[in-house]
Amino acid sequence: MRRRYAAIVRSVTPKSVALVLLGIFFIAAGANHFVHPSFYLRIVPGYLPDHALLVAISGVCEFLGGIGVLIRKTRRVASIGLIALLIAVFPANVQMARHPELYADIGNALAFYIRLPLQLALIAWVWWVARTEP
Repeated sequence: MRRRYAAIVRSVTPKSVALVLLGIFFIAAGANHFVHPSFYLRIVPGYLPDHALLVAISGVCEFLGGIGVLIRKTRRVASIGLIALLIAVFPANVQMARHPELYADIGNALAFYIRLPLQLALIAWVWWVARTEP
């Protein structure tokens, strides 16, 4: 029993912790699309069609992507999907930065502009933790 516990402890690395946190983050974010859809509906740029459908699709993709990165066999595909999703939803972040007066109850212009490069950091996080070890 002690050897098994020691093996588990040795397998806990900063990367494995980051991977689990990433999965939980996306599972929670995806679920939040259905718990609080009005927030997401507000930030979809007006030039895109069927906001409710886009919010639902992005929520399902985040949820499934979060589960997918936690499973070794699906990790690579899920990470590619999450990166594509993060790129696809970037216009919503730009929308918030360009029109902060519409989202004053959420934050200010500075916060929305800071959020733009954070999207790149999130993409890097997905790419880093989802790579499988040789």
